[in-house]
Formats: sequence, structure tokens, C-alpha cells
Amino acid sequence: QVQLVESGGGLVEAGGSLRLSCAASGSIRSINAMGWYRQAPGKQRELVAHITSGGSTNYADSVKGRFTMSRDNAKNTGYLQMNSLKPEDTAVYYCRAEILLGASVFSYEYWGQGTQVTVSS
Repeated sequence: QVQLVESGGGLVEAGGSLRLSCAASGSIRSINAMGWYRQAPGKQRELVAHITSGGSTNYADSVKGRFTMSRDNAKNTGYLQMNSLKPEDTAVYYCRAEILLGASVFSYEYWGQGTQVTVSS
């Protein structure tokens, strides 16, 4: 009964900004790592950004310096601030989270449904 819901996608001109949100709900004890992935038409899904439970981040080379991932543990929500967007950033963006449920010592992987980001030139 865990859901990840992404929001914040849309159409933006090159050079613009968007902020994606990923809200987790359900019987969550805590969230370990979270990540943002994207998949463009005809391409494989790729990791864009990753954040640990402690807040350490890493990014794909293609987005370093432009994208910033953060999280609010109290709200079980992750964010992706995307600046200086380029047409090649156009893709469906997916959120992934490793979630601890109830008394389990193991985390489970959940994915959101995706949100479309389109950058026009």
C-alpha cells in the first residue's frame, strides 16, 4: 500500500527551470535512498540523480551543475530542481525509492508512474 507520486513536469523553453516532486505515501517507516531516472523515446532508462538517506548526492555527468536533488524526510518527499534545461533533457522522469515498511529490516523498491518533461528549443 505504498505509492510514489511524481509531479511538476511540463513543457518549458530551453534555459528554463522545473521542479519535480516525488511524494511517498502509505505504511512507511522510513526511506533509504531515492533516485530520479529518465527515459527518452527509443532510449534506455538512465539514472539522473541519487540521494542517500543522509543526504549525499550524485548526478549523471549530463546534468551536473544544472540539476539538484534534495529530500524532506519529514514529508517522505524527494525533489529534483532542474535549471538551464536543454531539449535533450526531454523525457519521462521517474522516481525510485527504497522504503522500509513496518518492522521489516529489508527495504523494498518502489517506482512512481512518471512525469513528462518536454523542453522546447
